[in-house]
Amino acid sequence: MSLTASTDPTPRITYGAVLGSPHVARLLSGTLTGRLPNAMAPVAIVLWTLAAGGSIAFGGLLSALYGLASALSQPVKGRLMDRYGQTAVHLPTALLNSSLLISLPVAAPYGGQALATTMVVAAGLTSVPLEAGLRALWPSVLPDPRLRHAALALDTGTQGLLYIVGPLVAAALASVHSPALALTVTAVLGLTGTLVVATAPPSRCWRPSPTTAGRHARRLAGGELVALFVSLTGIGFAIGSLNVWAVAMADQHGRDMLSGLLPAAFSTGSFLGGLVYGHRAWPGSTPRQLLFATVAFLAGWLPLLALPGPHAATVAVVLPGASLTVVVACAYQVTDALTPAGRTSEAYAWLILSIGVGQAAGTALSGRLADHVLGIAALPAVGAAFALTFLLLARPGHAPALRGWNRREHA
Repeated sequence: MSLTASTDPTPRITYGAVLGSPHVARLLSGTLTGRLPNAMAPVAIVLWTLAAGGSIAFGGLLSALYGLASALSQPVKGRLMDRYGQTAVHLPTALLNSSLLISLPVAAPYGGQALATTMVVAAGLTSVPLEAGLRALWPSVLPDPRLRHAALALDTGTQGLLYIVGPLVAAALASVHSPALALTVTAVLGLTGTLVVATAPPSRCWRPSPTTAGRHARRLAGGELVALFVSLTGIGFAIGSLNVWAVAMADQHGRDMLSGLLPAAFSTGSFLGGLVYGHRAWPGSTPRQLLFATVAFLAGWLPLLALPGPHAATVAVVLPGASLTVVVACAYQVTDALTPAGRTSEAYAWLILSIGVGQAAGTALSGRLADHVLGIAALPAVGAAFALTFLLLARPGHAPALRGWNRREHA
């Protein structure tokens, strides 16, 4: 895959053309539906724990374990997809994940905290790797690079909507009926979305490219790819910090809605940024676009250092959100270019893991600094600064990682 931007003098495309391409609407809608449990399950697990008489601390622990187990298992599932195809991984994991979530309210009360913890961790480990799978399908579904560029931006941008809709649906179901129903609906949505994707011809027939020979076949990630993944932990750190900072803002100003409104504004910015980015080709190589987007991501967090009020803060977080989609979309394109043939799903899974680990670290550290107003407001910028620094100076005493990416661009 070339990292060079399109030189077409009229590079504009329409999302109608993207969604009208064979299988695209089905794959995108199925993936979004199947990934709703990523946003619903953590909330539903906490609400179920409280309803069952557990503490919020234990509920938070279970929620964190679910997310961590899901992130850590991504590379293994990506490797399995590269070896055996998507259907062989998607269907068994979907069945196991859904069965565990549905069984949790029934079985866990009889086994206490130990059984509940085991079931939640197992459910996280068997979460379906739909995101990595979809990214691996785009080259075969959309051979036109411009359509693929738009699809990747649309795919990445709509992820933010999951974290607006998912928690709201889970909370509404728990409030109207019960947390057990919220877990059941979470499981059903995950299984339904997975079936839509796994039975689609592109996923069902997908096979990875033959693994290249020589040292590249034995080694997934060179220094440049590792540098990219490490920098993305800083992006995840900023996102994780945002969630806790939003809770702290809600507590500080006595407005509970801020805890959901601020992440929603950030996600809205991500969605809008994806729409703008995917609508046309942009000048400059993909690595340079990644660099500029990371600079914009860092700049977007700096207004928080002025400790804005609720209204200004809600507007401010839209700006880094708009840059996030560009950062992630470019990161996927660079990953694709630097990954040996036959191991793209595994590489995408490592990218997802990198962001997830950073997000967990940001959440944990922000929790410890929740009482320090300026400290917690500065953490998203710290994560973004780490990401930018590591992109430029991946290894002390060596050339910046971007130079290596640009060399490959002209290969």
